[in-house]
Amino acid sequence: MTTQNDLRKVAGQLIMIRFPGTVLDAATAEFLKANSIRAVCLFRGNMTDSEQLAKLTADLRAVMGPESLIAIDQEGGAVVRSTWVPAPPAAMGLGAADDTDLAHRTGAAVARAVKALGFNWNFAPVLDLNNNPDNPVIAERSFGAEPKRAAELAMAWMAGSHAEGVACCVKHFPGHGDTNVDSHRDLPTVNKPIEELDLLELAPFRIASASAPAMMTAHIVYPTLDPDNPATMSRRILTGLLRDEWKYKGIVITDGMDMHAIAGRYGVGNAAVRALTAGADMVMALGTTETQEETLNSIAAALAAGELSQEEIQIRLDRLAALAKAYPCKPRSYKEDAADREVMAEGWRRGLTAHGAPQRPAKGANVRLVVRQDVVSDGVSEAGVPAEQVAASLRRLYDVELVTFADADTFDWSALPQDGRFTVLASTSRLRYGEHARATWRPDLHLALWNPYQALDIQAPALMTYGFAKPALDAINGWLSGELEAAGNAPVPGFK
Repeated sequence: MTTQNDLRKVAGQLIMIRFPGTVLDAATAEFLKANSIRAVCLFRGNMTDSEQLAKLTADLRAVMGPESLIAIDQEGGAVVRSTWVPAPPAAMGLGAADDTDLAHRTGAAVARAVKALGFNWNFAPVLDLNNNPDNPVIAERSFGAEPKRAAELAMAWMAGSHAEGVACCVKHFPGHGDTNVDSHRDLPTVNKPIEELDLLELAPFRIASASAPAMMTAHIVYPTLDPDNPATMSRRILTGLLRDEWKYKGIVITDGMDMHAIAGRYGVGNAAVRALTAGADMVMALGTTETQEETLNSIAAALAAGELSQEEIQIRLDRLAALAKAYPCKPRSYKEDAADREVMAEGWRRGLTAHGAPQRPAKGANVRLVVRQDVVSDGVSEAGVPAEQVAASLRRLYDVELVTFADADTFDWSALPQDGRFTVLASTSRLRYGEHARATWRPDLHLALWNPYQALDIQAPALMTYGFAKPALDAINGWLSGELEAAGNAPVPGFK
């Protein structure tokens, strides 16, 4: 006879959880063991340094067993969780460099670092086409707007990762690029004819479906595919399109079910069951212990009621076991740190993109640097580069006066002294600028250190780095000193 506890152990194998803290405490270890949970995703709050993180992942493997799946979002650019390892350029920076060999070497370098830390699953690369300049959450995380080239670069990145033994997970199927709503905050809709979706959003995922070991769903409604359900809970999309039409054989995992697009509308337990019955193999039950308990209980109840057949469940468990066996969670030594830093630095240099014919200030010039005060994380990305860090980087070349602002909508550009200083604006958040800044801000040079679309907001020549890691600042200095040309080409419309 199958007990409730047995059913919860089956349910536990179908979910991925997160937990707070930098150590595996006894309560979390017991929760993992009691429910046969084999998959966790770690975030910045779980990490302090390599030694701590290697111990944490080792402790997780000891509890979850040889088929454990330990995941991370180490995409590149602003979306990296382990911030001390070699810093990968953002996907759009690689799109600007437009070199599949560089993308392959970058994916391999990312994998070497995260495998050494104890991970075997990386939720990257992003296959969303950023064809909406107002997208608040994708932007530079996308390889570009042209489906075939974006897919080629992403597949090269993925092949590099797989060569080093770390499974990839392409995201966010069927495409999060053409939204102006962040699904962490609300439920977006992409209302396009099927013909247009086929040519754009769906194309990279169709290309990837032959080789991607895993695919993450988007919490987005596509009315022409399914008017009633977001993709995460749509049988028409996850089974009808992905499995039946495209013959996809890999893992389908949901995006975080704690996101407001899902949790706030459907409830986490109900949504988890609906995702599994739609065709998902694994539910990303992030949230809290309480919401994870609710998810486990709801899935167990659905199993007891026969909403998911034993045969369907076994197929899902077999797929997950196959992924863990193909990409075992066995850390490697990491002796390539210096060489991999050079690979990453090459990517940042080659992606550096000029917009509007920027001019260099003279060597040793007096520079006024204007930067926002705060560098708060938006919940998806890590916090941006502090103003003083940008100033310190530029001080290697210039006499720099730093001016910070709290609110772009009220900062008075005209109040800056007219004293002949060369004025540089450095944009260090993902937020687009509003009407006030667009109408009144006039720097001599704009350093768009995160979201490249900010270069379209300010009437000034710009350099775009697609991210704010130290090698991005080094690339800026290389250009300012005349040692480097900004040879990248923005892989999205609107830039010259």
